[in-house]
Amino acid sequence: MEITPKAATGKGPAETFTGDVYVDAIAAPHQPGQRMVAARVRFTPGAHTAWHSHALGQTLHITEGVALIGTRDGHVIRATPGQTIYTPPGEEHWHGATPEDFMEHLALLDNADDPSTTTNWLEHVTDGDYRKDTH
Repeated sequence: MEITPKAATGKGPAETFTGDVYVDAIAAPHQPGQRMVAARVRFTPGAHTAWHSHALGQTLHITEGVALIGTRDGHVIRATPGQTIYTPPGEEHWHGATPEDFMEHLALLDNADDPSTTTNWLEHVTDGDYRKDTH
């Protein structure tokens, strides 16, 4: 058994986030063949990711606030605490807080064979895409 000390909270970089986002690592691979990565991610009002996709998909579990999740077909979905969203491998999406509220989620995903290809970061989300009506 191994107890991992808490690492310092990291700030999401401006290259991949709009607004202030804070990341706390929860789990990462310890042994060869392990892939699971987990983090607690906190978004200030209006903060969100850039467009991106994940090689092996991603699960988000909303713990606080209201999450917005946008897809390339123009849909913006609202999710609330206790709800879980699964994004399949390769699906381009973004996620973040509403303009009015903070939001926190757990991000759960598996590293790709080459961990540097786990997340494919793309362009920033436009204000128009972020502010679309939600479903």
